[in-house]
Amino acid sequence: MEFFHNPKVNWLGWKWYFLAFSMIFSVAGIAKMAWNLSHIGTPVPLSVDFRGGTEVQVQFTHRPDIEAIRKAVEAAGIHGARIQNYDTSHPDLNEVLIGLPRQSDESTLDQGRQQIVDALRAHYDNPFNDNGIKVDTVGATVGHQLEMQATRAVLWSLLGMLVYLWFRFQLIYGVAAVVAVFHDTLITVGAFALTGKEISLTVIAAILTLVGYSMNDTIVVFDRIRENLRLSRKEALPDLVNRSINQTLSRTVLTSGLTFLTVLSLFVFGGEVLNGFSFALVVGILIGTYSSIAVAAPMLVAWQEWRASTGKTVSLPAGKRGR
Repeated sequence: MEFFHNPKVNWLGWKWYFLAFSMIFSVAGIAKMAWNLSHIGTPVPLSVDFRGGTEVQVQFTHRPDIEAIRKAVEAAGIHGARIQNYDTSHPDLNEVLIGLPRQSDESTLDQGRQQIVDALRAHYDNPFNDNGIKVDTVGATVGHQLEMQATRAVLWSLLGMLVYLWFRFQLIYGVAAVVAVFHDTLITVGAFALTGKEISLTVIAAILTLVGYSMNDTIVVFDRIRENLRLSRKEALPDLVNRSINQTLSRTVLTSGLTFLTVLSLFVFGGEVLNGFSFALVVGILIGTYSSIAVAAPMLVAWQEWRASTGKTVSLPAGKRGR
């Protein structure tokens, strides 16, 4: 199926606009992460999976009053608790999430649930059902280990793809693809920092999924570029790259468009539990599709132009002729 018949879009003619777009969102995300680091001690808000502590989800029989709950918790001597509506898309569930700060003594983590229950019963008159209370508890040590393991998982995945593309194509292809994927990851994480959404283990899973998804899109474009280099050795590289992107445009719109509609539905209708996961996929698929066209491919042209300016060999490796 082809959505576009012989498109002739000059993608590289927009490279400076693409660069400005990427710089704006990258710098905004980095600036917000720096601000978060100085104010809350971490570049992005972290879920209890990483920061450690106790989170209690309480379901009330009537619409809860967040300020009244906060006063009740404070009156019971529980200071620094995070209190928020659990699922803003379904307020009729009357659920509130109460997060206790990380405790230095991990043996007290299990007491968090009872502390909150006692505080609400003593100082808050809106009844709740004990069966509607859910608790998530993670120790500080375990949370730190999970944070380090998640970071290593992302970095190892990028390194592994760089090595694969180095052997599959050439080093410059691998570098361009990894830079594009790093760009996608940075903007996605920056979106979490800018919106104040927490990063959890499920979000890390989404980011790893996006690393592979974005890389797949980039490889499709690179493979077409390499094939066209074999067929059109005398064509200027910018024109060849533009033509290669246009030839894969229908495939890109079809696959990315359908995937985006799926994750968008998940984001809208999936509820609070899947909100972070689906948000990462929504942002990542948009940025990943964009970077395959606007970041990875133009880097090949920039590399050739830089090599030409130094008087070195400028040709990129072409695809091998089929046997």
